[in-house]
Amino acid sequence: MSGPLTGVRVLDLTTVVMGPYATQILADLGADVVKLEPPGGDVMRYAWPFRNPGMGHIFLNANRNKRSIVLDLKQDAAREACLALAKRADVLVYNIRPQAMARLKLAYEDVRAVNPRIIYVGCFGYSQRGPYAAKAAYDDLIQGAAGIPALLKVQGAETPRYAPIIVADRSVGQQVASAVSAALYYREKSGKGQRVDVPMYEHLLQIVLGEHLGGYTFEPQHGEPGYARMLAPDRRPYQTKDGYVCALIYNDKQWAAYFKVIGRPEMAADARFATQEVRSQHYDAAYAFVAAEMKKRTTAEWIESLEAADIPVQRMNSLADIVADPHLAATGFFRTVEHPSEGRIRTMAVPSEWSQSKPEYRRHAPRLGEHTREVLREAGYSADKIERLIASGAAGVPPGGDIS
Repeated sequence: MSGPLTGVRVLDLTTVVMGPYATQILADLGADVVKLEPPGGDVMRYAWPFRNPGMGHIFLNANRNKRSIVLDLKQDAAREACLALAKRADVLVYNIRPQAMARLKLAYEDVRAVNPRIIYVGCFGYSQRGPYAAKAAYDDLIQGAAGIPALLKVQGAETPRYAPIIVADRSVGQQVASAVSAALYYREKSGKGQRVDVPMYEHLLQIVLGEHLGGYTFEPQHGEPGYARMLAPDRRPYQTKDGYVCALIYNDKQWAAYFKVIGRPEMAADARFATQEVRSQHYDAAYAFVAAEMKKRTTAEWIESLEAADIPVQRMNSLADIVADPHLAATGFFRTVEHPSEGRIRTMAVPSEWSQSKPEYRRHAPRLGEHTREVLREAGYSADKIERLIASGAAGVPPGGDIS
């Protein structure tokens, strides 16, 4: 037995990043996740770089510990097979619009009819209670709707930009995994399954507006929206003589220590910088002052002097620096594994540590349809019926064969 969700069966109808990332978290925690893919497979299978078509790098990093089955849900026989899998599942997760699930006759009511205890989780763009209910949504669109590009422009970007990470999909994916875990706990206590909706827009707004609601927090409005510290133009890695360094001079003790480091201890009494409260009203000036000072020494000199003064500081890493990070080497964050079709690949550890029920790497990210026969057998299908499904195109297996 390994992982706190060992014994939980998840039917994963998700694609791209948000849903697969959520179900990988569940799989890492021990759940048996069956990834149901269309004949063409999850689109992320084809994101370059890859060694072999259909096994792209993003797919490999969002689908470990899962099994893959191919079903063409536009065919009645495949839909019947999907419901057979749902009947045995604890959780079904999907990330297309609910209207599309209804057209496939796989709405909550359809699935609940075969499994009243199912936890039916949808992650999609917007709450189904508002006028945006049927709108399509992707990470870029939700970032824009939640104001992230506009905030970057306010901070000083020449033009609005998206964050260069798939921030909406991945942050909401974590919320999906959390919701599934909570719903499983509720069912354990009550015996009741339920439908859970996790809309991207509303969940990303929880992250954005947690600090940027600002003066809109109060009725009537008291000040402007936005958290001034986050929006200060010089809140960024500081340029040094030979590179960049990330430092956060935050509380009164750290500011007093910083003024001593630069040989100007009297500035601790400056009316703009003396206390947390007044600094919160002069963040632009505070960060601009530090930015000018940081150009006077090298990165190594700043790291040495700031660490000696107990001021939080970190070298700015590139992606190459991260892969070579000695801390990550010591903790085993990166691990090289042998993938049966892709050869040696680098994988990341589960970013939590457990004294019991430790999560682990159990399965490689699957080839498309690698487990079709295996999963259908577990659902009670005979060998003849499985072969008929495959021959009809309702189900699929890899060209080189699946697990038999």
